[in-house]
Amino acid sequence: MDDILGNVQEFMTGDRAVAAVRALVVLGGGLLLARILGGLITRTLGTSASKQRLMLARRLVVYSVVVLSALGAMRELGFDLGVLLGAAGILTVALGFASQTSASNLISGLFLIFEQPFVVGDIIEVGGITGEVLSVDLLSVKLRTFDNLFVRVPSETLIKATMTNYSRFPVRRFDMLISVARGEDMTRVQELLKATAAAQPLVLIDPAPNVFFQGFGESSTELKLVAWAARETFFEMRNTLQPAIKAALDDAGVRLALPNRVLMPAPEGPLRVEVVGDPSRAPQSPPQG
Repeated sequence: MDDILGNVQEFMTGDRAVAAVRALVVLGGGLLLARILGGLITRTLGTSASKQRLMLARRLVVYSVVVLSALGAMRELGFDLGVLLGAAGILTVALGFASQTSASNLISGLFLIFEQPFVVGDIIEVGGITGEVLSVDLLSVKLRTFDNLFVRVPSETLIKATMTNYSRFPVRRFDMLISVARGEDMTRVQELLKATAAAQPLVLIDPAPNVFFQGFGESSTELKLVAWAARETFFEMRNTLQPAIKAALDDAGVRLALPNRVLMPAPEGPLRVEVVGDPSRAPQSPPQG
């Protein structure tokens, strides 16, 4: 115990104590500076930059200041920074060979950041998963699905797979397929569909709604109604337009084509079986009983 107390007393009264205090001051000042700069970037770029650019700029500045502060604190403690940086470089190379997947994701993340196929807040679909972009990092992209699930998508997957961005453009188109009975007047039906769609408040006038002939079914004429809406009101427009179209068709007496099935009753008595194409064999009836 006396030896331990003696070592502590020697440390507190020697040059090491002064160096430790200086290191703490440098590290604490760096952390405080990083916090101040992060808030300054948020206030300065918060109204002019996108969420993704703001997040990347804030992280770059904060991480850089923290790393420089840590290096300065280690220098005050007497560490040789040249040796540390050399060891860090060797360790980085070794880790790169050991974790090629992470390196691939890192490079893919850089491509995503510079290309910017989407930003924070966009709705994207990749690999059958649709959700809102929460963050764009170097190794992965975080999504929140419509049923409030958290999904992490590796950056390499986004580079290789086909990705759909539903928020890229300010307007979206909704396609509604309608099967009308063969006997209906197609010109009348088309005008009715366009007028009903144009009367909806969330449907855009430019581009105007339109109806296209898609072909003939087994007992129907296939039409496609297309209507445009602002990106923010697309789902609401889709949910209100379809009931309005159905009500307008019912009020006008337009018959929709429904699948038809004819059920034939089975014949009474034994089923007669006849072999066609073999004259040497006479028609036979199945055995009774």
